[in-house]
Amino acid sequence: MSASASKRSAPGAGAGPSLGFEAIASMSLLALQFGMQPALTRKYTPPTTCRSAVIIMQECVKFVIAIFMLSSSGQLKPALEGWTVSSWLTIAFLPAALYVVQNLSALMAYQNLHPVTFNVLNQTKTLSAALCCWLIIGRKQSKAQIFALFLLLLSALVIEKIVRLDALLGGNGGGDATSAASESLTAMEPRHFTHGVVPILVASGISGLAGAITQKNLQSATGCGKLGGKNAVLFSAELCVASLIMLGGSLAVNSDGKCIQEKGFFADWTPFTFIPILTNALGGIFVGLVTKYAGSVRKGFALIFGLMVSGLIQAVTEPTNDGTFAISKEEIIGGCLASISLWLHVTNPYKAPEPTVGQKAASNGTASVSAATKPIAKTRRSRRSRKED
Repeated sequence: MSASASKRSAPGAGAGPSLGFEAIASMSLLALQFGMQPALTRKYTPPTTCRSAVIIMQECVKFVIAIFMLSSSGQLKPALEGWTVSSWLTIAFLPAALYVVQNLSALMAYQNLHPVTFNVLNQTKTLSAALCCWLIIGRKQSKAQIFALFLLLLSALVIEKIVRLDALLGGNGGGDATSAASESLTAMEPRHFTHGVVPILVASGISGLAGAITQKNLQSATGCGKLGGKNAVLFSAELCVASLIMLGGSLAVNSDGKCIQEKGFFADWTPFTFIPILTNALGGIFVGLVTKYAGSVRKGFALIFGLMVSGLIQAVTEPTNDGTFAISKEEIIGGCLASISLWLHVTNPYKAPEPTVGQKAASNGTASVSAATKPIAKTRRSRRSRKED
């Protein structure tokens, strides 16, 4: 197969001007799920539920969905070719451990933060992803992407009122930004910070680390299908099994195990509790579909739209007493800054510098020498075969 043909066969490889039905549908579903998830979890997952029980059920649902997708598409048997327990233990267990901590932290943050606040602070995972990809994979960032990362951090500080808008815009109090931030931190409710802000920042940091490790493992894995490399949906199922094993083992030593033993696995659950569990499991599937049909760049635009969906949902479902929008100006400006930073980051990828004239000449010289030595090597081999004859 030629290089041009292979490029055409990869839907997400390029950034073509047109979007097919599959791309538009998957991007819309991802944006809707991304925007609705914080509100659904906060409304239908009571804070008194055992968090480990929720994560266990979520992993079970995700595993069933992944296996169903592989079976219905006829990819289960090819994906399992070359699969071994040792490869599963090597590739899946470390990311699974990180994802367990990430899910528990994110669930705690879901229950204690407004949806828009959660989604904006959740975007700080781009900072950790960029750092971890550079440290683990060696992927560099362009200048525009570095600026976008700092802009993203600023959006998180604005939405949490650590950086005051009057100081940011140069209004009154601009010279007293330090004291303003100090007052904001003092006025912040301790539980909001310890059970909301800190957990989502921890989850975002772990997300970047786990993502970098997962990407490296997937790119280096072999013998898992005819095309080489590990099937992404199969890898999701492997992560689910590893996460379930770790969660089951941790119940013996943490407070969640005692809670389940005393109150039961489904204590304080309602039939509606399964709604955010199902949508969160589907979210991972939608990410894969967007990457396949639209590409990773357009996935960023879907997430930006998801921020707007989250804001609209909060405005409709949480109006103030006088009937005005419940979104604060800090959340609006912080959301806009996060959207701009995401757009800058996904549209300005790092490009390796062009080789200098000396490097090109050296490269051409090396190629010429190697080409010249090939016929000599062939002549020597032919002479040896004649002598043997």
